[in-house]
Order: sequence, then C-alpha cells, then structure tokens
Amino acid sequence: MARPASFDREQVLERATATFWDHGYCATSISQLVDATRLQPGSLYAAFESKQGLFLAVLDHYAGRTLQRLERQLARATDPLRGVDAFFAELAGQGGDARRRGCLLVNSALEVGRSDPAIQAHVSHHLAAIEQRLCAALERAQTDGLLAADASPAVLAKFLMTTIWGLRVLGSTGADARTMKQVVAQALRVLRD
Repeated sequence: MARPASFDREQVLERATATFWDHGYCATSISQLVDATRLQPGSLYAAFESKQGLFLAVLDHYAGRTLQRLERQLARATDPLRGVDAFFAELAGQGGDARRRGCLLVNSALEVGRSDPAIQAHVSHHLAAIEQRLCAALERAQTDGLLAADASPAVLAKFLMTTIWGLRVLGSTGADARTMKQVVAQALRVLRD
C-alpha cells in the first residue's frame, strides 16, 4: 500500500509554477524542480509521474487561479462590462515580476505548443475556458442592453483573448503599467462602441 503524500500539494505547485515561469518548460531541469519544490526526485515522480506531468498540473493550477480572478471580478461588479473592465485593469496593473514573466499559458503555447500535443491540449483547454467565461459575460451584457444588439459576443471574446495575449507579451518586453493601462483602455472601448 502506497503511503499518502506528505507534502502540501498547493505549495509544491506554487514553487514549481515559479520555476517553470522563470525558466520555461524546456530549460527547467528536474534538479531545479527538486530544489524548488523541496521534494526528493522519487516523491516528485510518485506524485506527478514526470516533468511533463508536473507541468500539466502547474498549468491546471495557474489557469485555475486566472479563472478565479476573472470570476471574482465579474461577481464583484455591478454589471458584466464593469467586471471585464476590472479583470483587465488587474492584468494591466500587475507590476514587477508578474508583468515581466508574461502569461504562463501564452509562454507555454509559444515555447512548446507545437511540439508537445499534451501541453498544447492543456493550454488550449484553459484558454478556451477563459474565453468562454468572457463570452458568457458579454452575452449577459448584451441581454442587459449594455452591449450593442448587433455585436458578436463570441468575436468580442476572441478579441479580448487576443488582447490578453498581446498584453502579456507587451508586459514581458518591459512595458510599464501606464502603457499597459492605456492599451487596455483603448481595447475596452470596443465594447462600448
């Protein structure tokens, strides 16, 4: 009978996320992950089976947090468009390392998306979940009369996802918070035209 895991999975995923985010999937070694997570190699493999297995768990963890932030902003807002605004303001306002690191999902899609079908499927699944949630918010805004009747929530959600990707890449190139906020303001005008 296998012993139960004697580590805090959340903490291990946080540390592994930081390591993969800093170095990328390909450049991250098992020894770096062992050092970061403070797990022995055997424990790491027992819990996640492989470096790829750990990375897929990290993507789930990261995407779950992103979706929670979106859900939180939508729930707090007085209307769906304000919720979308708040989510994008939060993205634009991220400073320091968070901005320079970019988005782990975007980084992963660009780094290994074409060469690793399992990672690509995970990234695509998580990006689609975020897009679907944005689309649902825009559909609600349209029903509430806040979005033009002839607007396409699906196309606008795709546009917002493209904006997120662009913001994350822009941030990773060193753009400051002021620039990020200006880009967000310009992009969100589309929802009100």
